[in-house]
Parts: sequence; C-alpha cells; structure tokens
Amino acid sequence: MTVLVNLIVTLGMFYVVPVGLLLIDPAGLRTAARLWPLAALPGALCLWLPRGAAATALAVLYALAALALAAHAPVRLLRTRSLAPAEVAALTALVSPSVAGTALVAERAGYRLFGFDLDILALTVPHFHFAGFTAALVAGLVCRSTGGRRRARWAAYSVPAGTLLVLLGYFVDDWAELLGAVVLTAGMWAVALVTWSDLRPTARDRTTGILLTVSSAVLVATMLLALWWAVGEATGIAHPTLTWMAATHGLGNALGFALCSLLAWRRLTATPNPDPTSPPTPAPAPMPTTRRAMTR
Repeated sequence: MTVLVNLIVTLGMFYVVPVGLLLIDPAGLRTAARLWPLAALPGALCLWLPRGAAATALAVLYALAALALAAHAPVRLLRTRSLAPAEVAALTALVSPSVAGTALVAERAGYRLFGFDLDILALTVPHFHFAGFTAALVAGLVCRSTGGRRRARWAAYSVPAGTLLVLLGYFVDDWAELLGAVVLTAGMWAVALVTWSDLRPTARDRTTGILLTVSSAVLVATMLLALWWAVGEATGIAHPTLTWMAATHGLGNALGFALCSLLAWRRLTATPNPDPTSPPTPAPAPMPTTRRAMTR
C-alpha cells in the first residue's frame, strides 16, 4: 500500500495542486502555482525516506508552503466578502493542503498526532489533496460554469461540508465520520450528475468530452466504495481493508476523477484560437473574486 499511496500523493503535489491553483485564480495565484513544484520536491522526497529527522525536515518544508497557501483563504475572503457556493469551494481547496501537510509531518516523524495511527495519518495526506483540494475545486468550477444552478450549488456547498464532517469524524466517532461520508458522497454525485448532463454535451471537442465522461462515471463507483467502507467502520459489517481502498477508491479518484477533471478543465478554460489570423477568443473567467461578480 505504501508505494501506491506515495505515487498518488506525488501526483497530487506535483500536478494537481499547481494546476488547480491556476483554475481557481490564474492571475492572483500564478506565482504560487509556479513556485509550488519547489515545495512539492521535498514533500515528495520525504515520502520515500524512512521515518526520522531527514524525512520530517523535508515534510516541514512542504507543510510550511501549504500553510502559506492556506493564508490566501482569509485574504480572499476579506476581499470578496462572499460565502457564495463557488467561493466556499475555492476557500476549501486553498485550505485543504495544509491539513495534508500537517498529517505528513506527523506521519514522517512517527508521531501519532491526536492519537491517530500512522496509517490513518498517511492516508490523510492523499485524502486532503484529492477529496479536499480537487473535489472542492471541481465542485466550485462546476457551479460557476453552470451559472449556479440548484444542484450545482448543492455540490459546491456539500463537498466542502462533507470534507469538514469527515475531518471532524476523525475526532468524534465512526458514526460522525459516516455522516461526513454520506454528505461528501451526495456532493460528489451531484458534481458527477452536472458534469454528465450539463457540461459533457457542450464540450468543445471529443477529448474534453471523454475526460468529462470518465471523471463523472468514476465518481459513481469510487464514492460507493467510500460509503461501504464508512458503513463498515461504523456498524462492523464486512468492508474493504485500507489497502484495498487505496488500490480502488484512492487510485480511481486520483486518476479517474482528479486527473481527468483537471485535464478537462484546462481544456475548457484554454483560449480556443484555431485560426491564427483570427483574434483570440476570451477564455471563461476564473472563480469570481469580487462580491459583484458572485451576485451575477
């Protein structure tokens, strides 16, 4: 399981986060996106070292970068003064890597933070890169691109809420974590439904359409697995092991949902200009950053 989890986390650090930052705010977060690989390098390297001082020091460097990124959230909130659904999703995405970074430092140090097993801390790292950062990011993009339709607004609110409830469930009990899994699954399925019904048919090319199809279809299966695991933990019924979940739910979400979604959204937000003699067509605007924009 360790090798697989490390590969998933490396993908999240080096590709998912910087690409996601440009989708949130291509102007305001451009510098952070450009510099992020410098933070991802020690973060990824520490995964492959034995637990100890060297791995912990490298993890701290990544955690500091994640905390610096999280600092953009209150600044953005003060600027926008908005808790509209797409904005809540963007704020959640900005904060999520700091949770992953904190868990990474504790796990690399061999310290059972808040009493959690090291395996749980290790899995928290990919969880908050993908279920936290990427899922919230995509939910916000879906909400914005559909003009804030009801089910898209539900997705943009429930994905952050479910992520938070799952985190709180770590500290309460398995039933609280199950509640979070239910809310998060409902939000992710709403993302999948809107992507499938509203965005996929309007994709500008076949490749984008395929990426959107895969990303939405994968969520149906991977979130069912998440529910199965959460129900099993709460009730004691037979359910997948953590190793099996990493190989199915984790890998499916990382490659089938997160990677395909980001590739699709990069294409959707790129400036189409097939004729070099014609003027460029403006790309869709980034996530709104002013109160006026959020109310349009």
